[in-house]
Amino acid sequence: MKNVLVPIEEHDSIAAVLETAWRFAQGFGSRIEGIALGPDTGDLIAADFAIAGSIFDEKTRRELVEHARRVFEDFMTAHGVAASSGDNPGLSFGWAGGDMSTDSGIGAYGRVADIVVVGRPGSGRGDPRRATLESVLFEAGRPILIAPRKAPEKIGDTVVISWNRSTETARTVGFAMPVLKKARRIVVLTVAGALSPGPSAEALAKSLQRHGMTVDVVNIENSQLSPGRTILDQCASLGADLLVKGGYTQSRLRQMIFGGATADILTYAEIPVFMAH
Repeated sequence: MKNVLVPIEEHDSIAAVLETAWRFAQGFGSRIEGIALGPDTGDLIAADFAIAGSIFDEKTRRELVEHARRVFEDFMTAHGVAASSGDNPGLSFGWAGGDMSTDSGIGAYGRVADIVVVGRPGSGRGDPRRATLESVLFEAGRPILIAPRKAPEKIGDTVVISWNRSTETARTVGFAMPVLKKARRIVVLTVAGALSPGPSAEALAKSLQRHGMTVDVVNIENSQLSPGRTILDQCASLGADLLVKGGYTQSRLRQMIFGGATADILTYAEIPVFMAH
């Protein structure tokens, strides 16, 4: 986890995103790379066609990129992170390019990152865009770390794996191995009614234990809550500071990924979520 990518855009959660990325990177001595993410042109056109057109003006784009860069670099400097150089292979920061990126561009560039940190999306005008999360999840081929609205004090000490036996979740667990190896406690959680055919939670726990990890298993057979809310309720009860969950779908239509448990977690999660597709 030496390469942490953070899209920088003006939204209400950007401080929490930056702090989440910083705390995560501290555990791995990572290089944190910022990249300017442009505004959603669809929203701009709906609000003001003239403003939308100005976004493509070179001067305006430069100003937006420079503002994003200042936000990123000011945060890193204030938190004691040094600019990356050949003499500084540990925790450091750098800036990617001089132009604004689109959501799809972030998804493409994320292929050379170890993880991409994004904000938990919402429907408000000041919330991070779901399209950004979708693009990285589907196009980068890399895991994402979804930052909650309030940055955590620690990440990855107590980890809950939401195990539904699916291929996507198995892939996510594989991506998360560097994080899991550092965890003090791991809980493999299953929720009845949200399981695919495949190995049990106990089988996954034994596999992880062979790597020297401390792993418990919790199987929820009955719950009055939806699967997603049950997962989050268990995370709170267990004192988890990270949820590992596969982003999955029951069809090839990518928008369907946000149904069921994933929708609840994207709406209500108050801890960071490590997710891959």
